[in-house]
Amino acid sequence: MRHVISVLLQNEVGALTRMTGLFSTRGYNIETLNVAPTDDPLVSRVTLVVDASDAAIAQLNTQLAKLVDVVNIHDMTLGEHFEYEMVIVKIKLKADDYQKVTKLAKTFGATVLDDSLVSFTIELAGKAIEVDQFVSTIAAIGELSAVARSGSVAVSKGEIALSSYATHHKLTG
Repeated sequence: MRHVISVLLQNEVGALTRMTGLFSTRGYNIETLNVAPTDDPLVSRVTLVVDASDAAIAQLNTQLAKLVDVVNIHDMTLGEHFEYEMVIVKIKLKADDYQKVTKLAKTFGATVLDDSLVSFTIELAGKAIEVDQFVSTIAAIGELSAVARSGSVAVSKGEIALSSYATHHKLTG
């Protein structure tokens, strides 16, 4: 099963390596990894997407909770959540494909960053499936020069926030 896990991690040298090492040493591939600062300069938010059984993820989360650098963990897939990804696509176009691509951008709600035929660049934020559809559709129109994807970011729906999650659920380990 696909799991989206958010972790608050101390900004310490090697903290991310120690955290991701738990996944690799147990044979789990991290499909996407996103790391960003939080409102606390000492803590970063890490969002990982991993394909593993519920039992395996529960065990991995227990092991993550034991790491001194981990402040908090939340498996977003345990409840309702919002999950999005961003992509920037650069494509080379023929003159007669210009209208197709601008129409496609409008259909998907994407933003055109550069409308040059040799480096037509578009940004799109949406659900992973929408991003996948957009990239495959645009690839059929022109020659892809670059595709940069952010990986998933997620937040729980409702009152529970990752920063306050510990007050609702005690970490194991």
